[in-house]
Amino acid sequence: MNEGRSGWRKCLLGEIITLQRGFDITQKDQKVGKYPVVSSSGIKSWHNEWKVKGPGIVIGRKGTLGTVFYLPDQFWPHDTTLWIKHFHGNFPRFIYYFLTGFEFARYDVGSSNPTLNRNHVHLVPAYLPPLSEQKAIAAVLSSLDDKIDLLHRQNKTLESMAETLFRQWFIEEAQEEWKERPLSSIADFLNGLACQKYPPQNEIEKLPVLKIKELSSGITELSDWAMSKVKPEYIVEFGDVIFAWSASLMVKVWDGERCVLNQHLFKVTSADFPKWFYLLWCKYHLAEFISISSAHATTMGHIKRGDLDAAMVIVPSEPELREMSMIMTPLLEKQIANAKQIKLLQNLRDVLLPKLMSGEARVIY
Repeated sequence: MNEGRSGWRKCLLGEIITLQRGFDITQKDQKVGKYPVVSSSGIKSWHNEWKVKGPGIVIGRKGTLGTVFYLPDQFWPHDTTLWIKHFHGNFPRFIYYFLTGFEFARYDVGSSNPTLNRNHVHLVPAYLPPLSEQKAIAAVLSSLDDKIDLLHRQNKTLESMAETLFRQWFIEEAQEEWKERPLSSIADFLNGLACQKYPPQNEIEKLPVLKIKELSSGITELSDWAMSKVKPEYIVEFGDVIFAWSASLMVKVWDGERCVLNQHLFKVTSADFPKWFYLLWCKYHLAEFISISSAHATTMGHIKRGDLDAAMVIVPSEPELREMSMIMTPLLEKQIANAKQIKLLQNLRDVLLPKLMSGEARVIY
């Protein structure tokens, strides 16, 4: 046995937990309530009844395979999932982290649709620490997750505050003397490169490519790469405003690593106006842009630069804008700082998790 696992016991997963298939629920039977209906891809809906008393764990059984969700309170596990019926004296929060490291895809028994069979999963070999160490490991990892969750909730509050102030100033209480200008005149909208024309020349001077997929879910192992020696304006840094103008339209403050801007994305900057100002005006017009894009759905939905020219914004006087910025800039800077801290904590958790689950790193308890 690995010396790091001293005191751990070798067993089968079925000796640690007992899995049960979830419960079917038709669209007609779903009623709005306070209990989550958890499918293989996460919370599907909310119901006024529950099937399992929390804390509980759900694993994606069909379709989205091997996703693991921890539910602190009552819930309804969907038929596309497996849920833990018995923990056999083990600590639920630890078991959640324990299962996130499993490669459930290896136990796929489906043909066209990926599927997990609980009888196969029960036979997976595993090493298990004693209960006291389970609780200590869970305490370390959950403290990181709790901090991450707190920062996410704080950012939602900050974003809501900024949008409320923006609507009050520019929509509800806009002054008649304020000037109206096109959105395209308050910021520069730089379209990205066709990055396939800029392949990396070596393994050192390269950067990941930011496409619409990465804007939604972050840089992954499947992301493309491009040479890092492109014009500096095409490099995206943490905190830059990115506008996806094709396919899935969105406006986002980039919270990932340094990368190269791909076509179908605008990098939005301004030499004359603060970041919060052009960010919130882009967000304000986003619903309108999505509607325009949907009208082009016979091809890939998109907007044109002419749509940026037609979208009007209201610009206050310079003294008023400076006064607004004294409130708005700290709100946005705090969101960006929180996002950076979230990434650091997520990276720390992702490094610690496999080490703690393998016994390579031990917790003093």
